[in-house]
Amino acid sequence: MSASGQQDTGAGAMASAGPGSSAVLPKSSKAVVDKKLTIVIKLGTSSICDEVTHFPLLSTLSLIVETILKLKAMGHRVVLVTSGAIGVGLRRMDLHSKPKELAKVQAIAAVGQGRLMSLYDDLFDKFNQPVAQILLTKNDLADRTQYLNARNTIEALLEMKVVPIVNENDTISVSEIRFGDNDTLSAITAGMIHADYLFLMTDVDCLYTDNPRTNLDAKPVLVVDDIAALKEHVSVASAGSSLGTGGMVTKLIAAELATAAGVTTIITRGSDPHRIFDIIAQPIQHTRSASPKQESLLDASEDQTQSTKSSSAFTKGLPLNTRFLAKDNPMVDRKWWILHGLHAAGTIYIDRGAYLAITNASQKSSLFSAGIVDCKGTFVAQQSVRVVYKPKEIGQDGKAQDEIEVGKGLVNYASHEIRRIMGCHSSQIVDRLGYADAECVIHRENLTRTKLTTEAK
Repeated sequence: MSASGQQDTGAGAMASAGPGSSAVLPKSSKAVVDKKLTIVIKLGTSSICDEVTHFPLLSTLSLIVETILKLKAMGHRVVLVTSGAIGVGLRRMDLHSKPKELAKVQAIAAVGQGRLMSLYDDLFDKFNQPVAQILLTKNDLADRTQYLNARNTIEALLEMKVVPIVNENDTISVSEIRFGDNDTLSAITAGMIHADYLFLMTDVDCLYTDNPRTNLDAKPVLVVDDIAALKEHVSVASAGSSLGTGGMVTKLIAAELATAAGVTTIITRGSDPHRIFDIIAQPIQHTRSASPKQESLLDASEDQTQSTKSSSAFTKGLPLNTRFLAKDNPMVDRKWWILHGLHAAGTIYIDRGAYLAITNASQKSSLFSAGIVDCKGTFVAQQSVRVVYKPKEIGQDGKAQDEIEVGKGLVNYASHEIRRIMGCHSSQIVDRLGYADAECVIHRENLTRTKLTTEAK
């Protein structure tokens, strides 16, 4: 299964298609569920620009535009998250590869972003469809007010029948605040607007157990309900294209973010966007987030389990894709924002008792000063921090066990205050500080957990 063979097939199939073509929808797409969906489509750099020449792939872009317009005609709301500014900028500046200096990369992105939006505007304008550009950095969403403003702006654009086109603001973002790739940005966007689907359009049909370009025995993974279990069966170490910053590893991160927010996530080929119609014609299925068992990993091993067979029935007749099932008890908006929208300003280390209390699925306690053993970083009250448990026990291999990130939360006390009260009972806070702003360091409503257990204290 060579990469060139796949690309040639896709390009040939769409060479004659364009925004003015009258491509007929697949028959199954005519029976799409009546529910009006909110759909986020993420288009990667490899689907926008040729990796060698950097010329825009107009046939693919035309098909994407055509697909979005048909989805809107069916009553669905669509947001496009796009990469490609750097690739388009390299073409404009007649450069063959990305420079290594951050400032030059950002300058090239500034050149390319305007041309990229102009390209989208021209294609959508053929159908009188207005579009809007939204440039974000993670820093923009670290403030709750700005997060809500971004969400409200996108919602307003959708109500006005405008297609929002979202991209990372590469011209100003730096390593500390950038999303790192638009897979993550698309997941945050999907979670922010409570989308039904996130489509990660890429240059392969789906997720494979290994890189299909280098391993002909790589097998497709069709349905995933536990990403942690998935990582034990697949290899996603391969990097993205020379223009992109992603690869499959960033798509798994994006899938984790989106499914935690209740968004069904799909990986499929960007050069054939019409397959979206068949995929959304299938009912959205969810998985219980409390279940750690991977039940629907297809073709990851030679053994076909009963759950695999049932998943085969679920995917029968669909174009090749990987479907990550959304959690049926997604995080509420505020807690999802705390976990994924905020930069952690520091780290609080907790003891075993606090770890068991916080992660107990039936208890979910607040974090009190008595359970804190260390505090790293400098932060003030109401900033976000990581909550980490570092076991003292020695593992079976004789080595100290790795630290476990329990979650993130908004603190009621500054770092210098926490260092003075850690290990003491709540009633002693006044004695240590001379005042007590809160009984706990992090209230349970401001604590988002990434680790849940059923272990008793």
